[in-house]
Amino acid sequence: MQPSDTAIHYIRIFISRLAGVLSLACLPLLAQAQGTPLAVELLPLGKDLGIQSGQTVTPAFEGWYENEAGDIELSFGFYNRNSEEVLDIPVGAANRIIGAADGNDDQGQPTVFATGRHWGVFTVTIPADHEDEVVWHLENQGKVFHVPANLHTDYVIDAIVGDANGNLPPKIRFSEDGPTGHGPAGITAGPVNARVGEPVSLDAWVTDDGKVSGIAAMFVAQSGATPPVDLHWFAHQGPGTVEFSEVETKIPAAGGQATTEATFSEAGSYLVRARITDLSGPEIAGHSQCCWTNSFIRVDVSN
Repeated sequence: MQPSDTAIHYIRIFISRLAGVLSLACLPLLAQAQGTPLAVELLPLGKDLGIQSGQTVTPAFEGWYENEAGDIELSFGFYNRNSEEVLDIPVGAANRIIGAADGNDDQGQPTVFATGRHWGVFTVTIPADHEDEVVWHLENQGKVFHVPANLHTDYVIDAIVGDANGNLPPKIRFSEDGPTGHGPAGITAGPVNARVGEPVSLDAWVTDDGKVSGIAAMFVAQSGATPPVDLHWFAHQGPGTVEFSEVETKIPAAGGQATTEATFSEAGSYLVRARITDLSGPEIAGHSQCCWTNSFIRVDVSN
């Protein structure tokens, strides 16, 4: 049985608000522990509420996990404190990864920073014996952020092995018989060719195990329903804006296909991110990242 869209909507609102209340409740304790007030961008959820623009975007190291090949995936996210301003920070001196295995500044980090907190939006892959420190260096609003990865066992996440509830991340393919992505790293497909101002179809096939975590599990247990997953499209990298005909689509956990039409404003190379989340969502499962998957499509846009 599928729960109604209205029920899912209100469950998500409840979960999100509860998570926010719990997080904000911790801020006074954090300030007391420091002894002196911290700058707003140094607080985990620091934000001048109601300010539309001019606030910083800060990178966040979410944790690490071992992938199927035995390499290490370092998961990073970000927090844009603005209520409206989306920042564009191209890969380069102001937005680079330092210490990656191949020495490349571009490790798939976002250059388009939507508002709000975005958990685990990309990973940096390193060999298990990698010795150099990996850092996401990000400059914006006159400030410099230099956030290193930490390979201590305290930062291990359940990204692809499932959490205590046995909840595994959804799976995605960009062609019906293509490779499958799951977890924060996912897969990267393409390139797809497109022209400026002309929509191009992006297809995804999605499945999930139907399990959820945290507070969401209580609602599912009471209803006896199997909730769908949400497929959300994001502009991740690129020189211009991207408009999607369908920004978000609900897909049955048992599996289904979704299509969006993407239109690009300028010529150049783009990276589009598809994020698939179950009902637990990043607000509740951010610590383990068990409950969503990223995957990417490269798009080459010509005039």
